[in-house]
Amino acid sequence: MLPEKLKRIDDTKIEVPADYKPGMRVKGIIYVDEILEKDLESHSIDQVANVATLPGIVNASMAMPDVHTGYGFAIGGVAAFDLDEGIVSPGGVGYDINCGVRLLMTNLKKIDIVPKLKDLVSVLYNEIPSGVGSKGKIRLTPDSERRLMLNGARWAVEEGYGEMSDLERIESGGCIDGADPDLISKKAYERGRAQQGTLGSGNHFLEIQYVDEIYDEKSANAIGLFEGQVTVMIHTGSRGFGHQVCTDFLEVMERAVSKYKIELPDRELACAPYKSPEAQDYLAAMRAAANYAWANRQCIMHWTREAFMEFFGTSPRELGMSLVYDVAHNIAKVEEHIVNGRKKKLVVHRKGATRAFPPGHPDLPDAYKQTGQPVLIPGDMGRASFVLIGTEKAMNETFGSTCHGAGRVMSRHQAIRKARGRAIWREMEDRGIIVRSAGRETLAEEMSEAYKDVSDVVDVVHRAGISKRVARLRPMGVIKG
Repeated sequence: MLPEKLKRIDDTKIEVPADYKPGMRVKGIIYVDEILEKDLESHSIDQVANVATLPGIVNASMAMPDVHTGYGFAIGGVAAFDLDEGIVSPGGVGYDINCGVRLLMTNLKKIDIVPKLKDLVSVLYNEIPSGVGSKGKIRLTPDSERRLMLNGARWAVEEGYGEMSDLERIESGGCIDGADPDLISKKAYERGRAQQGTLGSGNHFLEIQYVDEIYDEKSANAIGLFEGQVTVMIHTGSRGFGHQVCTDFLEVMERAVSKYKIELPDRELACAPYKSPEAQDYLAAMRAAANYAWANRQCIMHWTREAFMEFFGTSPRELGMSLVYDVAHNIAKVEEHIVNGRKKKLVVHRKGATRAFPPGHPDLPDAYKQTGQPVLIPGDMGRASFVLIGTEKAMNETFGSTCHGAGRVMSRHQAIRKARGRAIWREMEDRGIIVRSAGRETLAEEMSEAYKDVSDVVDVVHRAGISKRVARLRPMGVIKG
């Protein structure tokens, strides 16, 4: 039963009317069907409404079907702001700047690796540093850390971690221009120095999967996916570096709120006018953290390739392990969109949301100009992940955005309590999924019951037309922090 004032627009979305809360400048739109409606938290609805009060917001404050409560903005939130009157808010990006996903395809088939799966998972677990505060194989000097912030995945490739052709299949080419290392605090530099090339903890993972079902044969062929094919998905972000950048600039933004006399319904929405020095400095620092994250996923992908080649004793050509795509989930970007029939530059905040650009979009690489952008949606470690493609409807309705994952339904503490007395790793193994983790609590926090069913989430965005299903991927081996 929907709360009072909310109304269902159609079977995939509900409206939070502009009179839901005082001060709302636009309505809210939440993409959710009747199945997922029962998991919709009242605080998430409030957060969607709170974002709708921010200066310069365009069209609507939106949330995807994996929505759940976050810091300031709900996780799953999308909002775009006018460059003249709008704002920039770190809460609209989050602490893990450019947490994102990349997908690798291979020439291997499921039957090739099932007999060797346990050993392969162990090799990858030993090769890819993971866990809370994990330290990587790379030790950055202050100079190399600066170059990394400026060049992102390109820095990693130039250092020998991958091929130049990889960059063509990364959102923004794996680097956003406009990063400024001089705006990064000493503490952020220190936190980032030893964590490049690490998975970290929590919901971050490296997963060996196989293509379980194809929904759109033509798009799957164009992307390079086939049934039974082995794939690898990497999910991580900017680690402690990005967290510190967010922490540092939340203090700056809290002062800016007073300076610019911005009225907020929630102090977690601390922000500054887009054209202000505070907002521009945050964006330049955020871009440095986004570039750190792209370099991070690039290094992890390189070591994954090397581990596979050594384990199977095969050449790069025989293995065929290549990048499908890499997408950001937590980021604010200046993009061009149609507003009231006219092209307009906006600063689009995506927090726990994925870009979903359509066929023909100028920002897409040549490989995907015809199909549209691959959209990578990871699920929990026991169910499935999905590959979709972006659509024109997403450009018209959601500023080219869609969901980013399954979305939590339990807090980490609730999940740990529910898992007490259970051996989650054994439950997974009984289902044919081999899991390695740095800690038992991580597996409890990340068990399937802690999340919505990603199939339900993907079904909503598919039916809504803001991204279209291409393939489903099932997990076989999982590495958690």
